[in-house]
Amino acid sequence: MFQRRHLFAAPALLLAAPARADWPDKPLQMLVAFAAGGGTDLAARTIARFLERDLGQPVVVVNRPGAGGEIGFAELARARPDGLTIGFINTPHIVTLPIERRTRFRLEDFTPIGNIVDDPGAFYVLTDSPFRSLADVIAAARAQPETVSYGTTGIGSDDHLAVLAFERQANIRLLHVPYGGSAQVKQALIGRTIAIASMNVAEGVQESHQGLLRMLGQMGERRTEVAPEVPTFREAGFDVVEGSMRGMAAPAGLPPAVLQRLSEAVQRVVENPEFQASAIQQALPLRFLGPEPYLAELTALREKYQKLWSRHPWRE
Repeated sequence: MFQRRHLFAAPALLLAAPARADWPDKPLQMLVAFAAGGGTDLAARTIARFLERDLGQPVVVVNRPGAGGEIGFAELARARPDGLTIGFINTPHIVTLPIERRTRFRLEDFTPIGNIVDDPGAFYVLTDSPFRSLADVIAAARAQPETVSYGTTGIGSDDHLAVLAFERQANIRLLHVPYGGSAQVKQALIGRTIAIASMNVAEGVQESHQGLLRMLGQMGERRTEVAPEVPTFREAGFDVVEGSMRGMAAPAGLPPAVLQRLSEAVQRVVENPEFQASAIQQALPLRFLGPEPYLAELTALREKYQKLWSRHPWRE
């Protein structure tokens, strides 16, 4: 059993002197807990290029997919807290996995560095799909329960929890097919292995603009700028608001000065017009949160999903 460490220093310590001038003096490793080619991976590789300029060292992206993100998150939690191993963490996986099963990590094992992306969920189908609306999905599912298949990035993912909420409200049952990452979900949809892809807006919007995929609805509180013609689930009569925050973290116990250096570097990247242009190309909705507000939001999400688990366990 690995040793638990304190989450991160008290706010006052964040005002400590900056990291020594020569830090980092070695390349950094950025762990991604999902497969290459997915939304998290693309965002990570984009920000890694900009972080290299700010930090003056290579930032190598390493994919550790599997078990809904648990493999990569556990590896990040066990890493040495020197700032040379950082990683992307995704909601809700980072808080839901320890709720639904015994994991080798918990939220307290990480030092949040900064949130970068807040991407709403969506239902995607092929352009020639008979499903033209959420109402069509409901009609088909009621006619033949548990035959309309949908893919997600795993049990307990935001994609999965969104569908479970939709099922409860529509009083239907769909057929769940979990995958290791959104790239695999999208490929399964394109290959007609599944009928619906439940994934984040940014993970299929480019194919939607190309005419390959079609969005039936998206799960933001309001319509998204990247696809303003697509209605929200709320507009269709379903109170489903779900998505994935994607940010960066390090192992717990990170020295305050190193945390400050990394967080400020991430913020500068997010505010960089060149990075923002890249984010627009990838349809990534940016939302920077520093260490303290990021931790507060993660903690609130954990409480939300803990209450949901007590009422509607999502284990399959």
